[in-house]
This record gives sequence, structure tokens and C-alpha cells, in this order.
Amino acid sequence: MGAGSWRLYVAVAAGGFRRYATYRVATAAGVFTNTVFGLILVYTYLALWDEKPQLGGYDQAQATTYVWLGQALLAALAIGGGGMENELMERIRTGDIAVDLYRPADLQLRWLAEDVGRALFQLLGRGLVPFVFGSLFFPVALPREVSVWAAFLLAVALAMLVGFALRYLVALSAFWLLDGTGVSQMAWIAGLFCSGMLLPLNVFPGAFGEVVRVLPWSSLLQGPADVLLGEADPLGVFAFQAAWAVALLGVGRLVQSVATRRVVVQGG
Repeated sequence: MGAGSWRLYVAVAAGGFRRYATYRVATAAGVFTNTVFGLILVYTYLALWDEKPQLGGYDQAQATTYVWLGQALLAALAIGGGGMENELMERIRTGDIAVDLYRPADLQLRWLAEDVGRALFQLLGRGLVPFVFGSLFFPVALPREVSVWAAFLLAVALAMLVGFALRYLVALSAFWLLDGTGVSQMAWIAGLFCSGMLLPLNVFPGAFGEVVRVLPWSSLLQGPADVLLGEADPLGVFAFQAAWAVALLGVGRLVQSVATRRVVVQGG
């Protein structure tokens, strides 16, 4: 890929950042919502950890940190929806996707660049305030080492790739479905539950816990959280996330190729 192509995708990412930055009222409402939802979860966690200290291998401070970290990443990783998938589905449904296919940019990389811009804004504009609020008013377990924070940010970047790859596949289903709402809602439920947004995946016992921890959604929150909390080997988390990112992006590329031929055949 040449320097010109990279500049194109950087420009698309910057455009995605600026686009979401214009929704100031929605961002403020999102900050409020995440903070309130974080308060509900954190008091639930405090009561639960009072009854069962060291649940899932976390102490109480780690558990509250996990809550506020989840609120910081919820919108950035579009775990509950709200990413590029709805817009891409609509473009597929209306046929506007044909215009995208004629643009001098790879379809998957273009949408990835735009989603990265969106994710960065949501992380800074919507996720940072609830995290700081939680850190100020509740006991948290935050590392002091710069290397741990750097490893955490890398884990978040890989989580963005995995999250995009999952949602891109969901969006591509619209090539075969008249309405992709059902698929989108199932993905939303799976994302909230299997990422650990409601409860850390370490809490789930037995075979069920082992299964959810090897699914791609665990890359979104559980992996980065364990890196920040010092509960996992960062290299192992990176390898797990990268493997899922490569696999899912590869499947997305394959499905895109099949879908593109479908458009050509139907549209001429």
C-alpha cells in the first residue's frame, strides 16, 4: 500500500472523528448515561464482592475499576451497537453500496478507517469522563507503571480491530437479508454478555466460563481489563486478540468478495 493510500485512510479516520465530534448534545447525553449506568453497576458489584471477596480473582478495588473501564470502552468499541454497521447496512439495503465500490478505496479498509476515527472520539469524548469520575469517587486499582498503561492501550487498539471485524460481518449479512435488524440485535446481546460488560468473564464457572473466554468478544473488554489490572500476561492477550482480528477480518474479506460479485451480477 502506497503513501497516498495511507493518507486517504488517515483522512477518512480524521473525518470520522470530526463527524462524531459535531454531535455535542448526544455526546453529553452519552457521558451522563454511562456515568449513571456505571453507578448502578458499581454498587451492584460492591454488594456482590462484599458477599464473595476475591470473586473471579478480583478484589473489590479491581472490580470497581473493571466497571468504570467497561463504561469507558462501551461506546468506543460499540459493544452495545452504535458503530458503522447500521449505516453500512442501510447503504446495502438502498443500493448506495454500489457507489462505494466505485471509489478508489478498499471497502473494508475504508469502513475500518472511519470506525477507528469514531472509536477514538468516543473513547476521549464519551468514555474518559465516566472513568475519571469513577476513579475519583470509588476505590480503584490503577497501575503506576507506564509500561502497563502502554500495554493496555495496545490491547484497546486490538480490541477495536476485533470489534470492527465482528460488526463488519454483521453488516455484510444485509447483502442476503432484506432486514438485518435481527442479526444486529443478536450481535448486540452477544456483545454485551460475552465481552464481560455485565459481569467479568472470570466469574463464570466451569465449561461455560471456559467457552465464553475463548470467544472473540472476550477480546473487547475482558482482555484489556486483565492487562490493566495485572491479571494476565499482556503478550498472551495480544496474541489472542491478534489471532481473532486476523481470522475475522479474513472472513470479512471473503464474504465481501462473494457479496461484491453478487452486486455485479445483479446490477450489471
